[in-house]
Amino acid sequence: MNIELIRLLLDFGLVVLIWVVQLVIYPSLCYYKNEDLGKWHKIYTGRIGVIVGPLMITQLLVASWQLWKQPNFYTWGSILIIAIIWAMTFLVFVPLHNSISPNQSCEKLTRSLEVKNWWRTFLWSLLFLGSLILKISDYNF
Repeated sequence: MNIELIRLLLDFGLVVLIWVVQLVIYPSLCYYKNEDLGKWHKIYTGRIGVIVGPLMITQLLVASWQLWKQPNFYTWGSILIIAIIWAMTFLVFVPLHNSISPNQSCEKLTRSLEVKNWWRTFLWSLLFLGSLILKISDYNF
């Protein structure tokens, strides 16, 4: 298995995951009672972290390897987009998730998560499309 295929699989996994978060998980948060949301949210973030963490770290490592081996527009662009996603995740989304409490309006929080998460959804989709186009171009049709 070559590095481009590994990267494509990582990007695919993350794009599927972010779309599930955007269209299913974030909108479903308000279906919990306020007192149950805090309990479920702790379980959710722990479980989703086990999936997202390794994927994001591996994506960063593979993209860095690609940049080191072949610095070009695609590899530099990928690193830039990944850096933006990491910054958004840790500077915007972690604090938003940490602010979930039984006393807060679920609708306001969920709306904020959904609106801001469209940026990460777009960026991860862009990374996947770039990897897909690169991989398809390897197969001289």
